[in-house]
Amino acid sequence: MTAIRKTTGERTVDWLIAAGMWVVVAITLYPFLYVLSMSISNPVYVIDGSVWLYPKGFSLRAYDTIFDNPDMWRSYGNTIFYTVAGTSINIAMTVLAAYPLARRHFFLRKPIMVFIVVTMFFGGGLIPAFLLMQELGLYNTRWAMLMPGAASAFLIIVSRTFFQDIPESLHESAKLDGAGEFAILLRIVLPLSMPIVAVLALFYAVGHWNSFFPAMMYLPDPRLQPLSIYLIKVIIQNSDVALKDMIDQHDRSMISVQLKYAMIIVTIAPILMIYPFLQKYFVKGVMIGSLKE
Repeated sequence: MTAIRKTTGERTVDWLIAAGMWVVVAITLYPFLYVLSMSISNPVYVIDGSVWLYPKGFSLRAYDTIFDNPDMWRSYGNTIFYTVAGTSINIAMTVLAAYPLARRHFFLRKPIMVFIVVTMFFGGGLIPAFLLMQELGLYNTRWAMLMPGAASAFLIIVSRTFFQDIPESLHESAKLDGAGEFAILLRIVLPLSMPIVAVLALFYAVGHWNSFFPAMMYLPDPRLQPLSIYLIKVIIQNSDVALKDMIDQHDRSMISVQLKYAMIIVTIAPILMIYPFLQKYFVKGVMIGSLKE
């Protein structure tokens, strides 16, 4: 086979696209490299602002301070709990909502879909939501982080679209064998739906890991707050929660700035390590979300 020779103009366009992509990559990676360099550089260079790209000196004292703080580990444990438990609830609720809506013989399919779509455009507001949480007895409990967002309207629609692509003949064959709807869902539909389950798990897990606003509203108890709230205290509110046991004022001033960068790395490290390997599922989720009737 003869190779297709590109014209000079086509090669020029290819080079320009490649150069543009490298610029985008550099712009995207620089903040991460800068934060990492600030977190492991010598505190002296961090304070005088001489770190721009690569680390200057080497020090892990900020990380030692963070890891020695029990409040950080408690917040980390809360975040892991909210992510695992919340994602499990989210997947279960989303699948149980999307499966019947994907069945064409379900007579309430269209009215319920209209109701779900309306919730994507209108909400009750913060004050009614806060009062509802209090009346339900969920305020200042772990359930406040798990129940309000038990299912996403958008992801219900995405899952419904996926379930509609499963051949109806499989459902009919299972019914001939005496299987009920719940058995069909567990034994036939779910084994064939691992791609959409992976998409749901990733979307929900990333959302729970990064969530902070519900905790600010519903969790005044520090023992229940996730890592995102601890990060806010350290970075935005300039709280010295991680330095409360450090007596020497000079040491506190030297490490306080660097501590914020180290805290950012500790917070985003799990997502940075997992996301690149699973990014294809996010792309697939967007493709699955192409709605159709």
